[in-house]
Amino acid sequence: MKILHLDSSITGKQSVSQTLSTEIVTALAAHHTGAEITYHDLANEPLLHLSPAHLAAFQGGPVEDAALGQDLAQGGRYLEELFAADVLVIGVPMYNFGIPTQLKAWIDRVVVAGKTFRYSERGPEGLLKDKKVFLATSSGGFYSGESPAKVLEHSESYLKAVLGHIGLKDVTVIRAEGVNVGPEVRQTAFDNARRSIGELAPARLAA
Repeated sequence: MKILHLDSSITGKQSVSQTLSTEIVTALAAHHTGAEITYHDLANEPLLHLSPAHLAAFQGGPVEDAALGQDLAQGGRYLEELFAADVLVIGVPMYNFGIPTQLKAWIDRVVVAGKTFRYSERGPEGLLKDKKVFLATSSGGFYSGESPAKVLEHSESYLKAVLGHIGLKDVTVIRAEGVNVGPEVRQTAFDNARRSIGELAPARLAA
């Protein structure tokens, strides 16, 4: 099994989502001896945001800037890693009701017409098949279920939509909510999320 593990929190080892994503990868590896794990902390290796220079390069223009060339090469590697992976695990904190900008930059490199999806007479068609996705999400408040703030949730819902767009529809979410409400609520959120990881059926962890 090949596992692609991404984290996107700027708080590093203090991150709830990073802790949970690591525990998901540990659970997966326990079921697959010799699993290959590719890891990226996107907050510490951020891509450039897409620019007119990127568009020119995508259209076949010359790449004369070294930083742009390195960025394009890294984006290509990210795409190759996604194709090679059997399982994708992403640590996702909610920032201002959405995903971290570093994760959005990664998404902009792998959601590519003609490579990970294509346009057809029936509409867009995802080209990535037979891969599982685990999202380890965290939020300072409560945005799921019957929460009145649910309308402000644009993190988990966005990721499910954009991943589904490229064919990744087998998505399991491990969620920790209310982590900034107070110490007791934070601990409860951690405990509940870890319990959810521990309760993942072997079939969910299998390739």
